[in-house]
Amino acid sequence: MIKKIPNTYVIVFSILIFIILLTWIIPSGEFNRVQVDGRSLIEEQSYHEVEASPQGFGAFFLAPVRGFIRAAQIIAFVLIVGASFSIFTKTGAINSGLEMLIQWSLKKRVYKRLMIPLLMIFFSLAGATFGMCEEVLVFILITIPFALALGYDSIVGLAIPFVGAGAGFAGAFSNPFTLGIAQGIAELPPMSGWAYRMVVWSVMTAIAIIFVLRYALKIEKNKENSPVYDIDQKRTILNTTKNEQKVLTLPHALSILVFVGGLGVLIYGVTNLHWYINEIAGLFFAMGLLAAFINKLKMNDAVDAFIYGAKDMVNAALLIGICQGMLIVAEDGKIIDTILFYTADITKGIHKGFSVQVMFLVQTMLNFFIPSGSGQAALTMPVMAPLSDLLGITRQTAVLAYQLGDGLSNMIIPTSGVTMGILAAAEIPYEKWFKWLLPLFVIFVIVAMVLLALPVIFFNWGPF
Repeated sequence: MIKKIPNTYVIVFSILIFIILLTWIIPSGEFNRVQVDGRSLIEEQSYHEVEASPQGFGAFFLAPVRGFIRAAQIIAFVLIVGASFSIFTKTGAINSGLEMLIQWSLKKRVYKRLMIPLLMIFFSLAGATFGMCEEVLVFILITIPFALALGYDSIVGLAIPFVGAGAGFAGAFSNPFTLGIAQGIAELPPMSGWAYRMVVWSVMTAIAIIFVLRYALKIEKNKENSPVYDIDQKRTILNTTKNEQKVLTLPHALSILVFVGGLGVLIYGVTNLHWYINEIAGLFFAMGLLAAFINKLKMNDAVDAFIYGAKDMVNAALLIGICQGMLIVAEDGKIIDTILFYTADITKGIHKGFSVQVMFLVQTMLNFFIPSGSGQAALTMPVMAPLSDLLGITRQTAVLAYQLGDGLSNMIIPTSGVTMGILAAAEIPYEKWFKWLLPLFVIFVIVAMVLLALPVIFFNWGPF
């Protein structure tokens, strides 16, 4: 008899309890910190133990509330984007545009086969260049019904933007939020070492595409092979029959142009104007209102759609808040710096071919507690950069170990509010996603170790 897998919330609260227990086991410690260019960086060799700060029952009950307070910005982003996108859906423009794309894809098998790699390359480039992360939430509202209409399942629909952007994020060659910050702390020229990073990006993206495409072909043959088959039966699937197909009207076409143009504005804003969550949410709110105006939606209908879209995002908002609460407990228990200090110390005295792998695994483990690319760079690179000098590893390789450790695990760790929020918005239980992604994650880890070993063993990856 197969036991029922725990609900996502059971898993999340269990992890919260586990972190609380760790605060009673792991000694409390801290590094001294200094402010450099607005970033809080730790001073190397400044680690010292401090008075123990174990967390108790109070921390458990307060964690969700405190998490909501800290994650207020991203929770607002999720609600506003979901609500604004619901207005687009209400106009019928998205469905009409998707139906046209679906009809084109179904004309020839080769067209249908090309959709997954082309879309995943696009999202991988977005992850590699401007660090697409939270923005994936917008696209799953399109790619999931698109994948279902093509005869796949919602996991394919989620994987196209999420795994695509995740692979690009991990193998980034110009992401200012991860690579830029890490290289700045490591005192490397901005965006240097791009040639080998392009190789890393290409390999990671190719692996992601092959894995998702093979799975999609399996589901195409038999939809009951999908772990979310029962869930997908309850979803609203686009009807692409001739009798039901919607006509792409002029207002629909203009709305789609607004959406595509908005994405262009988003990319420009993120890369050139340093936009973040507030500006992106405001952009989608404006796009939703403009679409309502173009399609002459009644005010009450637009408001109802806005509220309905926000309601759909409440589950995602709850999980984001709780996951932030976990991190607050770990910080209050003062165990994160202790974990960093002792795990970094393990690498000393080990052959550099193995030590770079330890650095990668350390970064992966720390991402469980600090699922923020820029935050993890600020915490670990002040230690890892000079440590790499002692180990005979170039700082470029140390930065790559951080990138891969942070980026790859982002797609699977349950402490990431963004990951759990996206899964909640996609209505895919975490346990099903974990089981599906685990083989790909293992492949990613093995390949990452090989890619890290090459510059250590076979060539000197400069500038230093």
